[in-house]
Amino acid sequence: MKDIQDQNRIPRHIAIIMDGNGRWAKKKGAMRIFGHRHAIQAVKDAIEGAEDLGVEYLTLFSFSTENWSRPKDEINGLMELLVKTITDEVPMMMKNNIRLKSIGDINSLPTSAYSKLMEAQETTAANNGLKVVLALSYSGQWELTQATKRIAQKVSEGKLNPEDITQQVVADHLDTAGIPDPELMIRTSGEFRLSNFLLWQLAYTEMYFTPVLWPDFRKEHLHEAITDYQSRERRFGMTGEQVKS
Repeated sequence: MKDIQDQNRIPRHIAIIMDGNGRWAKKKGAMRIFGHRHAIQAVKDAIEGAEDLGVEYLTLFSFSTENWSRPKDEINGLMELLVKTITDEVPMMMKNNIRLKSIGDINSLPTSAYSKLMEAQETTAANNGLKVVLALSYSGQWELTQATKRIAQKVSEGKLNPEDITQQVVADHLDTAGIPDPELMIRTSGEFRLSNFLLWQLAYTEMYFTPVLWPDFRKEHLHEAITDYQSRERRFGMTGEQVKS
């Protein structure tokens, strides 16, 4: 496993697009749900790896609003798997002081999945270690649309003046309000796109793409991504000389 060279430059927030479950299953001659089941270990490794390194937030893109258009059998299998995984992992989260949060249109989840998610979030609410954020029934465009509606409602009620709408005001109305923007975004499976994920929050995030399919993702791959991140100079629109001065 690659050692992290600079323990003082660990990203505070890492976001992951967990991609490749279906292709992994196809390579095994199995149905897509087989890949989703074997992806649970990758999730565990990502959480344990982030916790070991002192990462504060880990956002996992678990199910997009577009995923609802997938075959019904796959969606049902995914939701059953979600319920089981959440139930099974709560004791581990309590033991390791991990807090579970969620973003997205979670009201659209099946009743059983919604109930287990709410129960797990309530159970872990007092934990102050790593915050694991599940993006469920989520898309960046959906989130921005909802934020726009909330802001428009306040304007219509006279609670907010249009000229007072700033970038911070928009950020405060997103699902991620109070959560720092990711410094590092990892996407597995070799695809080079954001797939409607955290479109506002990733404005200055460092991107890392790996050909590893998500079910094969382990702590060593997380370490490789962080090591690559630490090799970069983050300029935020400034020159390299300005950053170094």
